[in-house]
Amino acid sequence: MSAMKRRDFITLLGGATAAWPLTARAQQRLPVIGFLNGASPGPYARFLLGFHQGLKETGYTAGENVAVEYRWAENRYDRLPALAADLVDRHVTVIAAAGSTPAALAAKAATTTIPIVFLVGGDPVAVGLVPSLARPGGNLTGVTNLTAEVAPKRLEMLHAVVPTAPIALLINPKSPELSEPQLQELQVAARKLGLQLHVLNASTEPEIDTAFATLVQLRAGGLVIGADALFSSRAEQLAALALRHRIPAIYQYPEFTAAGGLMSYGNNLGDMLRLSGLYTGRILKGEKPADLPVQQATKVELIINLKTAKALGLTMPTALLVRADEVIE
Repeated sequence: MSAMKRRDFITLLGGATAAWPLTARAQQRLPVIGFLNGASPGPYARFLLGFHQGLKETGYTAGENVAVEYRWAENRYDRLPALAADLVDRHVTVIAAAGSTPAALAAKAATTTIPIVFLVGGDPVAVGLVPSLARPGGNLTGVTNLTAEVAPKRLEMLHAVVPTAPIALLINPKSPELSEPQLQELQVAARKLGLQLHVLNASTEPEIDTAFATLVQLRAGGLVIGADALFSSRAEQLAALALRHRIPAIYQYPEFTAAGGLMSYGNNLGDMLRLSGLYTGRILKGEKPADLPVQQATKVELIINLKTAKALGLTMPTALLVRADEVIE
């Protein structure tokens, strides 16, 4: 995407009430997707390309034969219920609550009739979104990725790189449905490795800066970044802070490593948004959420930024390098 096109795309997404052109919206029979997300539009633009790719594969192009109403919580999850209620009041055709469990829960609480396609980390059954993955029933279905399940692997990999260093975990306490299962899994893994895990909280951009300053005070030698919509939309900020403070860090998504983070291990968010777009398109064509099993993303990738490792003075274990799906040099 050219610089001009990318800027125009981000501008189009800006604001809590961004919509597609009035000429498209004026067509009364044009279906409308309500896109609900807890993050901010600018940092999330690159992931949205996957969502629109999924729509395109089912025959829908935004601005031509479907409209999209965007609602962004700007990392303030307490705004999500009102944003979801607004989409319901506007009688959208389907709600794509993609990118966070709080967004999906807000959409579920707002309507029992409008179809909802969610994208969440963790178990949608455990948090009460659906009674079953195979038979979701009701008006919800969607995509779930691996978060708590693979979090211990991230800790093990980081420990292999800095075996004698204290390690910290960064989580968002405003998203307990996602952060608490990760914390529990990581605490168990830390005990098995004989590690003391320092837990740091951040639910805003300034708090992310504060957390890294605390890391220095704790003399932590490594950081596991918990999966969260706030963190996924701030991959560049997290990577820059880790490099500035010389903290080896690992996160879930490859955007973090591409931006200069040391390692990433997990699913690809753009790919999962594509799956969300596919389900949204299928529902626009008339399929029912109750008949669409929740999709589970199972492919995980390990990416290592060797350039960052050298900048931090680290020697990466051969076992990790051999296992890596991609090494950035």
